[in-house]
Amino acid sequence: MMPNDKILSAQIRRRTLLGSMAAVGASAGLSTLGVSKAFAQEPEKPSEIIVRAWGGSWVDSLKAGVSDSFTKMTGIAVRHDLTEDNEIQPKVWAAVAQGRVPPIHINWDTTTNATKSALRGVTEDLSDLPNLKNTTDLAKPVGLDGYPIVNTYGYVYVLAYRPSAFPNGAPKSWKDLLDPKLKGRIALYNDGIGFHFPAQVAGGGKLEDIPGNMQPAWDFIAKIKEQQPLLGEDPDFTTWFQKGEIDAACTISTNAREARKNGIELAWVVPEEGAKFDTDGLWIPKGLPENELYWAKQYINHALTKEAQQVWLDGLGLPGVVPGLTPPADLVGDPSYPTTEEDFKHLIRISSKVQVENESQWFAKFKEIMQG
Repeated sequence: MMPNDKILSAQIRRRTLLGSMAAVGASAGLSTLGVSKAFAQEPEKPSEIIVRAWGGSWVDSLKAGVSDSFTKMTGIAVRHDLTEDNEIQPKVWAAVAQGRVPPIHINWDTTTNATKSALRGVTEDLSDLPNLKNTTDLAKPVGLDGYPIVNTYGYVYVLAYRPSAFPNGAPKSWKDLLDPKLKGRIALYNDGIGFHFPAQVAGGGKLEDIPGNMQPAWDFIAKIKEQQPLLGEDPDFTTWFQKGEIDAACTISTNAREARKNGIELAWVVPEEGAKFDTDGLWIPKGLPENELYWAKQYINHALTKEAQQVWLDGLGLPGVVPGLTPPADLVGDPSYPTTEEDFKHLIRISSKVQVENESQWFAKFKEIMQG
């Protein structure tokens, strides 16, 4: 056998070995990720992996908690792609459909968006991640087989407000946003995410009527439209509060907390109608070279360690999926950091399936009202 043949034969043997180990691992509920280095050489390391992320304090926290320590551990650089989640989605779907390598290795995504991708069959199964055994039920996507995505934390769309704009005390209801003095001084997400469900209750409707009859939500949103709200994405809320451009917003608590960290006087509440609770997660698109898939899985596995979750979620101020995390000092007992059954009673949770089937219509209806 020529030397080149020897090398080729060794490569084929190793690839076959890795493939058969993966098959054995899957059938035994084990993972090639957990195999000792003595048994299998690690696959070749890519120079970088690309993780889609949200900007501002979101990407800063991911970098500090997960990406930097992953690079230190593996030597693999992490590039954060800040393309919005709704923009990257069709690009990933098209790449998988056409058999091309996807534009990212990992998508940090809302669970609802990620579920759409999972149902489309474009996600890799992550059931073999060793650290899943250390996670709470929150990590498991509801209504899906296996782990096409891994939920990494939960969050609440609170009513954040500037106390000086509410001299009579904290707002108690989402209807308080209709106060004439707040005209042009409130903000919502540009697709209304987080606001549809409390708007249903504030408009006199019932949560059990979602999705069949959401007219109460649309009627309430039409009233809010008269208040000329600013519409934007996560980093915008922090900026608007810091520049003094808004007095109240329906936003994820992380964005208000970031402005508060920067010296702005801010507080937030879960109003009497409730507030939406949801989760985000990480997933890997199909079509990556085998070695890159291995290292992308290692990144997500690392994101499920207590050490990574503690730093990442301290930055975001959100409850994670690993038991024993210490809440940030400023969020102990805070309604935006639910940890007990009592905390969750005040939060609105709608199944991912209902959201997946209807969310794009809700977004379109919200935009139609706002542009009308």
